[in-house]
Amino acid sequence: MPERIVVYPGSFNPITNGHTDLVERALTLFDHVVLAIGTSAQKDPSVALKDRMELCREVLAPYGDRVSVDGFNSLLVDYVRSKNTRFVLRGLRTVTDFDYEFQMAEMNRSLDPEMEYVFLPTSRDCSFISSTLVREISALDGDISQFVHPAVIAAMTKS
Repeated sequence: MPERIVVYPGSFNPITNGHTDLVERALTLFDHVVLAIGTSAQKDPSVALKDRMELCREVLAPYGDRVSVDGFNSLLVDYVRSKNTRFVLRGLRTVTDFDYEFQMAEMNRSLDPEMEYVFLPTSRDCSFISSTLVREISALDGDISQFVHPAVIAAMTKS
């Protein structure tokens, strides 16, 4: 039986406990999760792609070879095809997330009708966590320890 692979795209700036929770839950459905850190014209990340990839690898190391971290700068449909899969994982926190994600799924399915999206609602204890809020709290010297892995705190403290 071929390995079931899902691509989990995002900016992961920084990776949060919510992201990690989705990876862990996706591993109950798939054999392998590819955390795909994309570059986007709409988002200007404060942390270089290489550094985000390194941090994500450290945070996700407990999952061993069932999780890989990669960067991409192409259409998502092309990237997903390059990984020999047709599955994309997305987390949903709010109805607003659903509206945006549904639009993206339909656009990508129009580019590749074989593509399938797997939407997982966030766990209740992670539903309010966003990378944007974590960055804002950290920038104001707030405590982010309940939202991110200790390696993320260390990396954000160095910045």
